[in-house]
Amino acid sequence: MSGRNVLIAVLGLAACLVSSPGAILGQQSPLVIQVPVHGDIELGLAPFVERSLREAAASGAAAVILDIETPGGRVDAAQRIANAIGDSEVPVFAFINRRAYSAGALIALAADEIFMRPASVMGAATPVVGAGEKAPEKIVSAMRSQMRTLAEARDLDPAIAEAMVDEDIAIDGVVEAGKLLTLTTSEAVELGYAREVEDFSALLAELDLTGAQVVSMRVNWAERIVRFLSNPLVAPFLLSLGFLGLIVEVKSPGLGLAGLAGLVALSLFFGSHFIIGLAGMEDLILFGIGLVLIGVEVFIVPGFGIFGVLGGVGVLAGVYMAMVGDLATLPDFAQAGAVLSTSLLIIMITSWALLRHLPRSGQLARSGVFLVTKGGREEGWTSAVRRPDLVGREGVTLTDLRPTGTVLLGEERVDAVAESGWVEDGTKVRVVSSEGYRLVVRPVPPREAERPEDQGSAN
Repeated sequence: MSGRNVLIAVLGLAACLVSSPGAILGQQSPLVIQVPVHGDIELGLAPFVERSLREAAASGAAAVILDIETPGGRVDAAQRIANAIGDSEVPVFAFINRRAYSAGALIALAADEIFMRPASVMGAATPVVGAGEKAPEKIVSAMRSQMRTLAEARDLDPAIAEAMVDEDIAIDGVVEAGKLLTLTTSEAVELGYAREVEDFSALLAELDLTGAQVVSMRVNWAERIVRFLSNPLVAPFLLSLGFLGLIVEVKSPGLGLAGLAGLVALSLFFGSHFIIGLAGMEDLILFGIGLVLIGVEVFIVPGFGIFGVLGGVGVLAGVYMAMVGDLATLPDFAQAGAVLSTSLLIIMITSWALLRHLPRSGQLARSGVFLVTKGGREEGWTSAVRRPDLVGREGVTLTDLRPTGTVLLGEERVDAVAESGWVEDGTKVRVVSSEGYRLVVRPVPPREAERPEDQGSAN
């Protein structure tokens, strides 16, 4: 075999190992995919679990084991993960590795079977708001129904699952009214909700998968980027950069770097929130309609009218709704509001800084975007010649001063402004001051207007 053929064979084998680990590993022993569900349940976790389940099916894995250790988190994220588990082509088992509170309990209950280490707990699944208070009944009811449905699908007592969500549910010998149900390992085993195993190896033995090849899934670079871009600390800067880019682009002709940067920033914001399940098509459509209305206001109907107002409302509403999930609680709404408010504040401060400081930039001065050249007398420029020498001179108005007009001073025609009121054509006036380019005149009283030489000729 030639060297080239050997190289092609080696590269082909490597490609098979990377794209489908189970294709090679499965020839020797079963493949088990371990998916860590650790820390807070947030929306960025859902795409990771979904990808893990898809890859498990593609690699022909014998089982997927969710290694759960969580204090809970978002209900909508847990529901999305539960739906992915229900659609999985590979058996999914939950391994409660110490804690599965709240949303973690919902995820565990969605699995085909639950295994718990000694001294572990599961339950306390009632949704809460930021201050630790119970969420509105609408959200509690949705969570309660979801838990009941999952329990019924596994032929378990649904009242047990509901009691984890609603403290008003009492079960004889299990939990009394007014207390939320949280099951220990022994209690869960006694009620048929779980099986006890000492550790992960014991779990594999229970599943007849001793000696299986275990592949632990890790968050890839794309999922890390999505989580980073959708982080509430990063989102305001993406929004601010996007809007500032579009504002600068509107003020300058053509499609430049500012407009391109703005479009990229907004695409990253909506794209990341779309992937994690916060933003939907309706939010994108609302945002797009808002931009169109603002464009109509700027380019077709100048001014600030109904199109501008509706466009602004559409844009803000689209951005706000893109940060709120289907089962959002009060903290979720507050967080979305904080992100939007921070973005607007950044936009206002940055716009002020741009208008105040950028005109002094040498690059912008050379580009002609801002007028930065002085136009003083030293450079040979002047808007009008000051005429302090005309103060005290008298003349006649050639036009009505309403309050500005033309006055004849000797043989010189000058522009003037009446000191107060209107002055009719043909009125004798006196220049009382020279204020920059303005000559201020005042009507001469009749007695002063009568000249002595005229009186002498009359006699």
